[in-house]
Amino acid sequence: MDAADRRRAGSRGVPVGLLGAAGLAIAGSAVAVPLALRRQARIARRRIGKPLGEDAIDADRVWRRGLSGEPIELLVLGDSLAAGLGAERRKDTLGGRLAKGVARRTRRPVRLRTVAIVGSESPDLDAQLASLETDYLPHVAVIVVGGNDVTHRIPVTLSVQHLEDAIGWLHALGASVVVGTCPDLGALRAVPQPLRSIASRMSRRLAAAQAQAAIEHGATAVDLRRAVGPMFFDEPEEMFSLDRFHPSALGYRRTAEALLPAVTAAAEEASVNAAGGALSSPVR
Repeated sequence: MDAADRRRAGSRGVPVGLLGAAGLAIAGSAVAVPLALRRQARIARRRIGKPLGEDAIDADRVWRRGLSGEPIELLVLGDSLAAGLGAERRKDTLGGRLAKGVARRTRRPVRLRTVAIVGSESPDLDAQLASLETDYLPHVAVIVVGGNDVTHRIPVTLSVQHLEDAIGWLHALGASVVVGTCPDLGALRAVPQPLRSIASRMSRRLAAAQAQAAIEHGATAVDLRRAVGPMFFDEPEEMFSLDRFHPSALGYRRTAEALLPAVTAAAEEASVNAAGGALSSPVR
């Protein structure tokens, strides 16, 4: 079942974003006190609801088109975090933030293309890539995925295999790849304990495996747990949107800032390779 099929499965009555309570219920059934954890998952469902809907704002466009030169092609893949669910303006989505930042640093326009879909898991990366036109050649691709893998208990080995496949696919297109590893789901205070701690341990394990796979396959890994996790733990009211699961505008800003150095470097490298010449010096 792909991400679109899961969103149509309305009988579940649960969100499918950064942390799906249905997935938590499944995870709960596998531990020592399944009844208590299933009860906690029901509590999380009631707390979360679906105030953000299931569709992120469309932020795809050429950003800073007034700058000189051909646009840098920026592709964003992954789940609701990559899609920008929770942002109320397109400039506040993760893709919008990254496109603006890369344009500012490289002094080049950036054309953003987002194929990330709310509810996606790592196995859905294949379909996202397959949706691209055959002549589309991104300079840099950003992958942020993993939260739903944890909540739906996808084996880490399977998640990593699909991530590796996506990296290889993107390299074949000539793109440099940046992987934002799975966030620490322990920051989600709407989820009761000990279920939150279980989700935290599982997400950290996946993030470590993603980072290792990215590095081994020639991509750049950005540890989002270390880079922005403390902010989500310490300032949840500011960093999370109204559902207390997806980032707020500030949360996306901080996440984009963590990714931006690697994304800018990847964009410059890929553009140089494609054009055979150097880009304008970035603004520091």
